[in-house]
Amino acid sequence: MSDTRRRVKVYTLNEDRQWDDRGTGHVSSTFVERLKGISLLVRAESDGSLLLESKISPNTAYQKQQDTLIVWSEADNYDLALSFQEKAGCDEIWEKICQVQGKDPAMDITQDPIDESEEERFEEIPETSHLVELPPCELGRLEEIADLVTSVLSSPIRREKLALALMSEGYIKKLLGLFRVCEDLDNREGLHHLYEIVRGVLFLNKAALFEVMFSDDCIMDVVGCLEYDPALVQPKQHREFLTKTAKFKEVIPITDSELRQKIHQTYRVQYIQDIILPTPSVFEENFLSTLTSFIFFNKVEIVSMLQEDEKFLTEVFAQLTDDATEDSKRRELVNFVKEFCAFSQTLQPQNRDAFFKTLANLGILPALEIVMGMDDLQVRAAATDIFSYLVEFSPSMVREFVMQEPQQTDDDVLLINVVIKQMICDSDPELGGAVQLMGLLRTLIDPENMLASTNKTEKTEFLSFFYKYCMHVLTAPLLANTAHDKKDVQEGSTKINPVCPDNFQTAQLLALILELLTFCVEHHTYHIKTYIMNKDLLRRVLVLMNSKHTFLALCALRFMRRIIGLKDEYYNRYIIKGNLFEPVINALLDNGTRYNLLNSAIIELFEFIKVEDVKSLIAHIVDNFYKALESIEYVQTFKGLKGRYEQEKDRQSQRLNRYRRDAKSLDEDEELWFNDDDDDDDGEAVEKRMEEDFSDSYGKYMEAKKGAANGTNGANSGKSAAIPPASPTGTPNNSSASAVKTVALPATPVVKTALVGLVDYPDDEDDEEDEEEEEQSPRKRPRLSS
Repeated sequence: MSDTRRRVKVYTLNEDRQWDDRGTGHVSSTFVERLKGISLLVRAESDGSLLLESKISPNTAYQKQQDTLIVWSEADNYDLALSFQEKAGCDEIWEKICQVQGKDPAMDITQDPIDESEEERFEEIPETSHLVELPPCELGRLEEIADLVTSVLSSPIRREKLALALMSEGYIKKLLGLFRVCEDLDNREGLHHLYEIVRGVLFLNKAALFEVMFSDDCIMDVVGCLEYDPALVQPKQHREFLTKTAKFKEVIPITDSELRQKIHQTYRVQYIQDIILPTPSVFEENFLSTLTSFIFFNKVEIVSMLQEDEKFLTEVFAQLTDDATEDSKRRELVNFVKEFCAFSQTLQPQNRDAFFKTLANLGILPALEIVMGMDDLQVRAAATDIFSYLVEFSPSMVREFVMQEPQQTDDDVLLINVVIKQMICDSDPELGGAVQLMGLLRTLIDPENMLASTNKTEKTEFLSFFYKYCMHVLTAPLLANTAHDKKDVQEGSTKINPVCPDNFQTAQLLALILELLTFCVEHHTYHIKTYIMNKDLLRRVLVLMNSKHTFLALCALRFMRRIIGLKDEYYNRYIIKGNLFEPVINALLDNGTRYNLLNSAIIELFEFIKVEDVKSLIAHIVDNFYKALESIEYVQTFKGLKGRYEQEKDRQSQRLNRYRRDAKSLDEDEELWFNDDDDDDDGEAVEKRMEEDFSDSYGKYMEAKKGAANGTNGANSGKSAAIPPASPTGTPNNSSASAVKTVALPATPVVKTALVGLVDYPDDEDDEEDEEEEEQSPRKRPRLSS
């Protein structure tokens, strides 16, 4: 006996045909004395209590689904299911169940009234002799017929044979004739039996039966049978709804009778599936797969027939864009196109491509541009749905149309600007439409789905177009609501929010716009950077840190976090120059000791700067804000920033120290350099260049040389500050080379001068003495060729 425990969830089916979670535990299969057999036990993982104790009955039909699910029914209307965490556990328990029942674990269902030997015998004998024998179609035999239909549902083979019997004898139409008789006699018992029969026949899942049942002369009687559910006190009025309430609207008259019939049939069958039939149980979920396919292929056929009728669609779009069309008519036309696009989702990819190209050729996008700008809310909502189908199908097609639009003086007529305005002006308090439109805009400006061809780069062209013609429309509400200067905001005695303090809907809209801008920061490097710098956008966004709506303050913070996350020094300099950390730190301090999402998000921002060691920002934060932040000790973030800052200062000091200490060796190198015998070929060219660059100094040096030769000190004033007076003991043979090297002399004192006073070292005096000695050395005297 296997006693391996496996982690599972236990589910039971409630009266509403929904699965209820009974808890999580570990399942085992073991012999239970009280139940006299191998049983499935599930003990709760929390307290070890018994969640399930179910004997594996030889006659119970167990079914394995999706590799990790075992379902079965223990009694009428009491279905159970075990959902396994691991496939291996499911397989082990399934093998135990099959072992008890003597079945093959390779099967997904354990029970079938006909065993394999019988099945083989049936295959050897002609099918016609083994059809299920149906009772005569009479009022008195309805109960027997209902029991027969219900009994075969658990056996695939018997379902097949019953379907053949129903088809061969024209039985369906006879049953529907009995329905009309029972309804005339108000025979409720017979009507209840007919409900069970028709429902069972639908569950046989046979397309040939559906063709009969859903034909024009039968479908309403099928709907009538399904009204008389035995569980209901009074029958439903489905036929009344389908014939009187539901109206078939022809926006443009459909002349094809076959198309009209197909549309009626599809609507009614969809109604049966969605409204009339109860939610199928786990066992029944696959029984209606053919019904779903029936509806699917009907829709494909409808779309194809309409698409082929070019005159029909041309008329639709002509009326849709005609100014003379009445509003009610236009509403119906838009709803038709919306449903038409929804049907198209059933098409295969290649057929769907052809469908949308047909719509594009007929002018769907110019039509949308018109109807999306109308005042009728229903028309705008339907047009938004159509637009979403188009963007989902091909963002490039929409972008290409937008860029080909004539550039008029008023940018508001552009399709994308119409979409943006509709997003901004959404009247729904929850901004449902605005959220949908924002998602579509993000798809359109997402570089990931932009194609680059040999002749043009879609990404560059479209983003340039968007930032030139559309970005100002998108940011208008943000700039309008943050127009107050920050100083004005601080003048009040309490924290003032310039962004419609009590207007939740405006705050939601600004949050959506910020979400889109944050997306742009992540994906549009150059264009958004230029826009932010030119508009000083981050400063305006950070005004929203004062908002009483915390979600809006978080959106503003997220925008800044994305910018800093790029670690771009252009952005960093912009933030430092504008002192843009101030509103963030003020928000942190205003938040006080509250440990909330805003607090955590701000600290995470500074933690990122610390961990990534963004030196420019660390220096700015510590220099300007550390006094305000040093009291925050419940996290080590700010002390860490200070530590990073000190480490960087130490490194800078050490670097300066190293330069300072290298001065001596630099002087020694110069001495060696002057003592070298320079006869290289480049001397003349270098001498010429130096004489040109330092022509003024040349004259002064010559004067100094003559003055020194005459024993006067007048040349002192003609020399640069870096060259002290020296005795005229030059060597004529080296005069040419000396002229070349004189230019290097000022370099040494310049380095020294920059370092003097930064750090005092004990050996400074010694260095100065060395310098004096070296400066008095005849080798260091300037020597220029005459």
